Amino acid sequence: MKKILLSFFILFISIQAFSQVTFPRNGSYDERPAQYAFKNATIVVDAQTVLDNAMIYIKNGIIESVGKDLKIPAGTVTYDLKGKRIYPGLIDIYSDYGMPEIVRPQGGRGFGGPAQFESNKKGAYDWNQAVKPEIAAGKEFKANAQKAAELRKIGFSAASVHIADGIVRGSGALVTLGEGKEHELLLKEKASAHYSLNKGTSTQSYPVSMMGSVALLRQTYYDAEWYKKGGNKEERNLSLEAFNEIQDLPQIYDANDKLGILRGDKIGKEFKVQYIFKGIGDEYQRIDEIKATGSSLILPLNFPTAYDVEDPFDAAQVSLTEMKHWEMAPFNASYVAKAGINFALTTNSLRNKADFWTNLRKAIESGLSESKALEALTSTPAKLLKVDNMLGSLKKGMIANFIITSDNLFSKDNVIYENWIQGKRYIISDMNVTDIRGVYDLSVGNKTGLKLNISGKVDKPEYQIIANDTIKTTPKVTRLSDLFTISTKLDRKDAGDTRLSGYYDGKNIKGDGVLPDGKQVKWSAIYKEAAKDVAKKDTAKAKTPVAGTILFPFTAYGSETKPQQETMLIKNATVWTNESEGIVQNTDVLLQNGKIAKVGKNLSAPAGAKTIDGTGKHLTNGIFDEHSHIALFSINEIQSVSAEVRQEDVVNSEDINIYRQLAGGVTSSQLLHGSADCIGGQSALIKLKWGENPNNLLIKGADGFIKFALGENVKQGNSSSATSRFPATRMGVEQIYMDAFQRATEYEKAWKAYNALGNKNGVTPPKKDLELDALVEIINKKRFITCHSYVQSEINMMMKVAETFNFNINTFTHILEGYKLADKMKNHGVAASTFADWWAYKMEVKEAIPYNAAILTKMGVNTAINSDDAEMARRLNQEAAKTVLYGGVSEEDAWKMVTLNPAKMLHLDNRLGSIKAGKDADVVLWNNNPLSIYARPEKTIIDGTVYFDVEKDDQMRQQVAKERNRLMLKMLAEKSGGAPTQRPAPRRNLQIHCDTIMEMGVTENRGESSEEMTEFNHSHEKH
Repeated sequence: MKKILLSFFILFISIQAFSQVTFPRNGSYDERPAQYAFKNATIVVDAQTVLDNAMIYIKNGIIESVGKDLKIPAGTVTYDLKGKRIYPGLIDIYSDYGMPEIVRPQGGRGFGGPAQFESNKKGAYDWNQAVKPEIAAGKEFKANAQKAAELRKIGFSAASVHIADGIVRGSGALVTLGEGKEHELLLKEKASAHYSLNKGTSTQSYPVSMMGSVALLRQTYYDAEWYKKGGNKEERNLSLEAFNEIQDLPQIYDANDKLGILRGDKIGKEFKVQYIFKGIGDEYQRIDEIKATGSSLILPLNFPTAYDVEDPFDAAQVSLTEMKHWEMAPFNASYVAKAGINFALTTNSLRNKADFWTNLRKAIESGLSESKALEALTSTPAKLLKVDNMLGSLKKGMIANFIITSDNLFSKDNVIYENWIQGKRYIISDMNVTDIRGVYDLSVGNKTGLKLNISGKVDKPEYQIIANDTIKTTPKVTRLSDLFTISTKLDRKDAGDTRLSGYYDGKNIKGDGVLPDGKQVKWSAIYKEAAKDVAKKDTAKAKTPVAGTILFPFTAYGSETKPQQETMLIKNATVWTNESEGIVQNTDVLLQNGKIAKVGKNLSAPAGAKTIDGTGKHLTNGIFDEHSHIALFSINEIQSVSAEVRQEDVVNSEDINIYRQLAGGVTSSQLLHGSADCIGGQSALIKLKWGENPNNLLIKGADGFIKFALGENVKQGNSSSATSRFPATRMGVEQIYMDAFQRATEYEKAWKAYNALGNKNGVTPPKKDLELDALVEIINKKRFITCHSYVQSEINMMMKVAETFNFNINTFTHILEGYKLADKMKNHGVAASTFADWWAYKMEVKEAIPYNAAILTKMGVNTAINSDDAEMARRLNQEAAKTVLYGGVSEEDAWKMVTLNPAKMLHLDNRLGSIKAGKDADVVLWNNNPLSIYARPEKTIIDGTVYFDVEKDDQMRQQVAKERNRLMLKMLAEKSGGAPTQRPAPRRNLQIHCDTIMEMGVTENRGESSEEMTEFNHSHEKH
């Protein structure tokens, strides 16, 4: 009773010590300072400093001193913590605690609803609902007693909180997890600024894609910069004012995944911002690239559960990537730590906060040091938030946030007794509870020979009664401090339970009981030895988890090491030069330093070179697919003019289609925006370097290209949804182009006038517009157009629009009615990239003919055959061969349609497209004439590096099957051991091309051309 009264008194005093003078008080109050001392404890000041048998003294919620033999003022409440530890309170750097619930809009823009092009938000705010820097978490914070208690229970005392909604999410706040008024708990109103590429609850149509989100964020930075320089004279924008105000705060970016970190870092570098990236736990898969960003990370501990793979059909739905990530996710933090990357840990993404310690201990078992784990929960988040003078360690002058534990914080048997927040006590578990664990000789009345085994944790003991060393029962036990009530059957013959009531006395338990027949008896439990499970635990050897192998990319057919450039001499091959020499027999080609070094007969191999026998085989340069949509996270945006978006921002280097197309001899591709918009996004020109990161796929120094579109897609003639977007007719399409280029012309004039000013003082520059910048590049012949087209009249119109603004269309793609105006195309100087024999898939193509490519070629138009389809791209050699059949084109000219001609279209023929000394070493060794249906690549080489090898492919098939089997057996063992499992999600295998998607709202390609299709039905056909 005395203990209870003392605890109540301390709690009362601490509450009064923090009452605020701005609130009226009714009655008298104890105004004495709240002073507490904790002695004889092991005090963990920080991850590097531990004081044994030390003392900490706090006053009015602040640490006054830490050390040994401290002088404590009279009136201080003192706790003797002998055998216990004190740690700094934990900090969750990425939390939604105390934030309003985010209500997602019902339905959303898709097949059913109309487009919303303008913001519905009232007031002088940003034009886009997903940009809301004015949102301040500090103003929205509402304490939540239940959630605060949940976090306190696992050791957290403070959290950085924000509203995770939108692309620009405003400022986060730093709060403590105590009880009381928000005025007392709010430590810092503006502690951080937050960003993502997820538009969240915005009902506005733009953006609908990841690349649109990137463009919107980039444009917001430029808008804010312009506003700061004087744009506020033209308009008042509260969002841009708020955006500029939060730039000095720690900048936290929700990256979504490992490639998202690289994507976000590119944005950060553009605007000289060093983001702190919140990841998802897959950073180990690209650890070197992530380290190179120089960024700090926030890591969740939401490890996936094993998949239920007992059913073979279910097992087939689980990709190798998912299986391997399940195995390796617990190792993520240790990989990050070993790489020397600064990081903090968070409870974010955990559905059940109680899993936090289980998962953290799993991470420690998987190689994360305890000191790094402690840093990641205390000093590191404090430093990242620039509040390490307040939180994160136990030093003089800091806020009295600390936890009292029974043992090492990371020990499985550790108990968190108390969590002190701002000097206020929160009891988690009674630290004065008696440890009663052990084996006892139990006697009840005349019954002897019984044993009572008490095991488990100190604060949560587990009870078992054993009769004759074999019969074991689990009794129902109620315990209040040292008082017990035990209810159980002592004998199988008993008709009911025996009830034993008693108390702990010294090391024994005794009391009175009532047998099933009502007879009252005495009983006792005499301590004999340590509990059975405790003794077993002391001798058992813990299994050390073993990490799987990291693959580049982290998917099926990835390699443990990235392919390396080699010096190679290919001997005695039939070489398709695509030069004046034509096709030459028994010729050697030397590849050195990523270039074609020599072409000739009887060449000698340099020292260290690998010699490849090409006898009976054909060597060509790699296929260049002029029109592709593989390896992209986004395909379409929604606005009629979307020139600001860039495909390079959303390259997916993990897409299995890269490997599939290497198996078909493709080495380069133009990744195009879709055809939903009149003016689509900027292209990405890539080499298919399987295993590299997205940036290393891009062809360095290549000219810029952009996608335009004509016809039914842009006017949405095939759309089933209601839409308000202009244009709705082909006439309107022409007007879109005229208006867009007129705006670009005026924009360029404005910049020229500004740049011509001698004295710019007081003159606001024009606002940088990413959309118009791209159009100005077209006018100035620095960016070039690939235009989706079908119908003769529109093709003619598009050339006239270009000529009006004094530039040319670079390429008409599809161009299925090109044969009707090939002469005009030649005069305009435009190239044609077409299909070999696609027609009749919609009304626009009803007049297509299979002789189109041949007619265009004979008219002198540079003509290519493209895929526009992930499946077709694997057989572009056969598509080229069709022009020989249909149009009588020579084999050499047919081959150029998928090699040299697209290289010319994309202004890369000085590097690609033919086998000539000095050009890039992008070559393919075929087992047969490349135009034959029996031809298959044996080696596909890019920049002198082998990225596909048919012999290695055979080995990799076996490795994939073996690895899948190993992981499935491991998951089955998990399930049989009682671990939870999850059902695999059904897979989709999407093949996307221009005319697949007519709806503006359906634009995302999340890489769902799934690898498991490759694992079981690999793209490279062997027979």
